Amino acid sequence: MASSSAAAAATAGGGGKAHAEACYMLVHPSLDVETPNLQTLRRNLERGTDDIKAEALQQIITGTIQGENYEQLLMHVIRFVMPTRNKSLKKLLLFYWEVCPKYAADGSLKQETILICNALRNDLQHPNEFIRGATLRFLCKLREAEIIEPLIGPTRDCLEHRHAYVRKNAVVAIASIYRCLPQLIPDAPELIAAFLASEADMVCRRNALAMLAVSAPAAAVQWLKENAQLVAGFDELLQLAVIDLIRRAARDFAGEKALFVRCIFELLGSAASAVKYEAATSLVALSANPAAVKAAAGCYIALAAKESDNNVKIIVLERLDQLRARHEGILDDLVMDLLRVLSTPDLAVRRKALAIVMKLASRRNVGDVIGMLKKELAKTVGSEQQQQQQQDKAGEYRLLLIQAIHSCAGQFPEVAADVVDLFLDSISEFGASSATDAIIFVREVAEKFPDLRGNIIKHLVSSFLDFKTGRVIRGALWILGEYAESGDEIRAVWAKLREAIGELPLLAAEQREADAAAREAGEGSAAAALSSAEAPRPAQAQSASRRVLADGTYATESSLTAGVSAAAAAAALALDSKPPLRAVLLHSDYFSGTVLASTLAKLVLRFARLAGEEDAAQLNALRAEAVLIMAGVIRVGQSTFVANAIDEDSYDRVLACIRALEYMDEDAEVLTDAFIGDTQSAFARLVGGEAKRAREEKQQHSRETAVQVDDAIGFRLAAKKSAGDAGDSLERDIELATGEAEGRAAASKLDSVVQLTGFSDAVYAEAYVNVSQYDILLDILVVNQTSSLLRNVSLEFSTVGDLKLVEKPASYTLAPYSFSSVKASIKVSSTETGLIFGSIVYDGPGVSDSHCIVLNDIRVDIMEYIRPARCDETQFHAMWTEFEWENKVNMSTTREAAERLDLRAYLSHIMAATNMACLTPENALAGDCGFLSANLYARSIFGEDALANISIEKPTDASPITGHIRIRAKTQGIALNLGDKISAAKVALPA
Repeated sequence: MASSSAAAAATAGGGGKAHAEACYMLVHPSLDVETPNLQTLRRNLERGTDDIKAEALQQIITGTIQGENYEQLLMHVIRFVMPTRNKSLKKLLLFYWEVCPKYAADGSLKQETILICNALRNDLQHPNEFIRGATLRFLCKLREAEIIEPLIGPTRDCLEHRHAYVRKNAVVAIASIYRCLPQLIPDAPELIAAFLASEADMVCRRNALAMLAVSAPAAAVQWLKENAQLVAGFDELLQLAVIDLIRRAARDFAGEKALFVRCIFELLGSAASAVKYEAATSLVALSANPAAVKAAAGCYIALAAKESDNNVKIIVLERLDQLRARHEGILDDLVMDLLRVLSTPDLAVRRKALAIVMKLASRRNVGDVIGMLKKELAKTVGSEQQQQQQQDKAGEYRLLLIQAIHSCAGQFPEVAADVVDLFLDSISEFGASSATDAIIFVREVAEKFPDLRGNIIKHLVSSFLDFKTGRVIRGALWILGEYAESGDEIRAVWAKLREAIGELPLLAAEQREADAAAREAGEGSAAAALSSAEAPRPAQAQSASRRVLADGTYATESSLTAGVSAAAAAAALALDSKPPLRAVLLHSDYFSGTVLASTLAKLVLRFARLAGEEDAAQLNALRAEAVLIMAGVIRVGQSTFVANAIDEDSYDRVLACIRALEYMDEDAEVLTDAFIGDTQSAFARLVGGEAKRAREEKQQHSRETAVQVDDAIGFRLAAKKSAGDAGDSLERDIELATGEAEGRAAASKLDSVVQLTGFSDAVYAEAYVNVSQYDILLDILVVNQTSSLLRNVSLEFSTVGDLKLVEKPASYTLAPYSFSSVKASIKVSSTETGLIFGSIVYDGPGVSDSHCIVLNDIRVDIMEYIRPARCDETQFHAMWTEFEWENKVNMSTTREAAERLDLRAYLSHIMAATNMACLTPENALAGDCGFLSANLYARSIFGEDALANISIEKPTDASPITGHIRIRAKTQGIALNLGDKISAAKVALPA
């Protein structure tokens, strides 16, 4: 019926050509009517110049890859393009032979392929070596035996060509033919072995050896035995081929292990970095001998120190770290060689090298390590060196060195004294972050080693006036107040604090300075007013200005008051010449004021416990002076000399210290325990908890990796079953025998299956999503649910986020009710919740009926890339200040959920949902309290950091859990996606 309508339409048109095309369609209904595009391409192939033919051929190749039907142009390409002598056009022609349809509808090769085979044979015998080589490389892509068989003879003849370019491509072509169609050239291994024995060109020998390593390893190993003495003089490519041969043959030719190890040792001294890296990797795989492990590690270290590419350095250091983890204790002697890598300017390389050095440090070499790190630290402290390294972030490198020294001293107490002296002598020259980390280390050492406390107090007293930042001053104040125990130490500390505070009372002294500055400013303004008295003034200048106060009310300010206030403020803020404690207080750092008040209270209470009757007058003087300083802190915070008023918490803390000194005569024991005993025990628990956690992590790692020499080899089926586990072992054996374990594994994989289309669609598709670190592999099942043949079925994918489709899936044909499996690979480059969407396009029944089915979206979960991690408090606060993206999520639960959950359980639930680790020590979270605050930290596999601070409360057992969690990250995506995960976790509470 369709054919008759087509004929009728052609007759109605009256055109001869249209009628001829309609008649042709009656005979061949499956073919399309020739489009103008085909006409243009045919004309260009017939009559065009070489450039026009090349452009037309490019269009044909591109269209064929995209699924267009250009079968009608095959003979035109053979007739008008194949005889050309243009080399560029011949290269395009080889691409066309690769993609053009070679099979007829019945599955047999087309007759035109005979002409293609004849043209390829002529090109294999062409006098130009470029055409021969290009044709030989094309043979590697062919899989049709009928086409390749007549070309075997010319291919073998190319092994004897005078030009090495032809010979090396001939070896590759023969290797490809033998791998795919071995019946066409069964003597290929013997042929290539003879070629390898007589060949002189290194690239040709490399190709031949690579072919023998796969097809005839015995012949390759025999060649290596005959040429073992010459391996060191081979070309880089041939040396890499030798290493690849050793890797492949090491298991099957175990008797030649000595030969392999000797060759690898010679290749460790190669001039090529790639050869040295591969040789070191292969040597470790061949032998676990300590000498071999040290040689490989030395090669890695030399590469990391010599190579200029920072990415190569990091890869080599990562491989060195893996080698260290497998062979504990063997590489300790190489730690000083590894420290040479610190000369690299890149901070990431230095960080990685220092991390490995900390793991290699032992009691034998820790002294040398500390000495080297101290020299590096001295380089960053010098002014000239610091200016030279300003572009290289000398401050961050100094912080890395301080953290490394801190870690060494914490693991090996015998070097703590030297490190403390170094830090105390240089702490005033460090930057803010480095000095903070140094004072934290000094505080830990003072707690762990009581013998060093006297020396620490002496150094801090001598250098206290050089401290400028509030965090360093607070750390020094805490140490002085906590560990200044003798009367002489208390007197020395008190004298230094008085010098650091300056003149008392604080507010009165500042008022006098402000008045003096105001008088000077008033005299200057009066002189200026007298000089301009004759000039007329606008009415607005004479009137008082109106200002809006913080509570919304209005206030008037005259020009004289404004000038005096400005002068007073300028005088009060000229803080560079003021003592350090006075300067931080006038900078509105009231936290330092509370620490100062607490330190003064501790010193007075401890002096009262030590003092006798003869020291009563001195005790009263200290007590009165301490109260005067504390009152001055409060009055300064309530005055107009500071930019911000004192906060309520600081005010209450300072006031509590004043009251403690007021009632110290009545409740001396209670106050001493509260201010001295409890704070010391709390800090001791904190330090002990950190040490305990480090020991547990180390023991856990040892349990996972260590194997004892006297451990018995466990044969599961032959082992005796105890009464408790006999049933479980029997069940496991039954599951393995019946395949139930594999069934459960397959069931778990079903959780990763995403349905892409509906069950009623003509084509049903579902995908198994396999996330493998930096790649996502989509295994897609496509089912034809119709009774018709579907042609040109293709899947089109697009991505949102930092995802990239590596390779487009090829088109294929689906028989009725059949299915096919398609794989697609997605590259992931950052921790973002990505989105994969697409469609299925196919040609259905009829004449070129194209259909499209839109697929469901595939979401990539951010949790696949987030891993729990740890960092110290200084790093956490530095990153918290640096990161600009913040997401705040309010937390709330129902009363029913709150009844079965406490705050610790809720925190564990949030940590499990976000893959974050808790940085707050267990001691700080212990106890029965109605609120909880903790810091969480995680790092992605791409090195991106994620921070969180959770603050929740539960006043009573029946109250719901409320609060919030703040997330900070360097990128917006991580902050938002973690917030979504937490919001989802609020709903899905554990039972």
